Amino acid sequence: MDQMVTGPTIAKIERARSRIASAIVETPAVPWPGTDLAARLAPGTDVCAKLELLQRTGTFKPRGALLVMLHLSDEEKARGITTVSAGNHAIAVSYAAHILGLSAKVVMHRKANPFRVAQCRRYGAEVVQMADIPAAFDEADRIQREEGRALVHPFEGPYTSLGTATVGLELCRQAGELDAVIVPIGGGGLISGVAAAVKQLRPGCAVYGVEPVGAQGMSQSLAQGAPLPKVEIDTIGDSLGPSKHLPYSFGLVQRYVDDVVLVEDADLIEAMGFMFRDVKLAVEPAGAAATAALMGPLKDRLAGRRVALVICGSNIDFETYAGFMARGRDS
Repeated sequence: MDQMVTGPTIAKIERARSRIASAIVETPAVPWPGTDLAARLAPGTDVCAKLELLQRTGTFKPRGALLVMLHLSDEEKARGITTVSAGNHAIAVSYAAHILGLSAKVVMHRKANPFRVAQCRRYGAEVVQMADIPAAFDEADRIQREEGRALVHPFEGPYTSLGTATVGLELCRQAGELDAVIVPIGGGGLISGVAAAVKQLRPGCAVYGVEPVGAQGMSQSLAQGAPLPKVEIDTIGDSLGPSKHLPYSFGLVQRYVDDVVLVEDADLIEAMGFMFRDVKLAVEPAGAAATAALMGPLKDRLAGRRVALVICGSNIDFETYAGFMARGRDS
């Protein structure tokens, strides 16, 4: 694998941020607002949170989706777009298509959270549901081929990573000096952009990724030196479970990310409950991943450091959230 994938420059990230500014929120990066996290960490550990769950559609995803769609030709825009997603990206693409006045057909698996399916339809997208993620990718390929719709990939490509790099740009300018940033990993679209921005603006800042044990595709890809063509998924963090990894996002992770750590589903549930109790944030499992990593495998490594957590999303319905909280109490 080529370890010198060319990532976005700061100048390109700044231009991208200006281009999508009217359709996104500059989400805040704030000192951890609760009182109990300090008691779980080593003395002197200073934590801030980049609250990307406050972004349009509830996750970071519109940044990349908008940028990809803004770079389509007029002919491509006229034919419309398609995508495949467990939910968050599908919602973001539906939102971006609504903002830009494009036709959207999104493909999701049948077990996708009903709340996320409803959100796509709320923005006017046509939703096609398939038996599983591989079948969903096949259907998106068919739609692209037979209907001529442009595919807005859920995590791969220069414009996707350029869009997510705006998260890192904002974070560095909001939070000042940092020793480390912790970012959840699904396909790698978020961390590839965030890391590219952070490493250029704060070269001494470490960037850590976090994956569920049941979806450790990026960890395994890094170990073998190439993106895995198939990832085995068994985790409650559905938005952290891509079916495979791909060269561009993997190349940026390989170049810019210092390490990837793993957390169990039980750690995600514990962190979800902790975040609600301490700061009244109700997040999906992916949105708790960075907190779980800091309270777990990165606790000692980042003792006494200034750390930023990317809180990436909150798209979860009440019943599912309550079920996870009940599991946490019973464990």
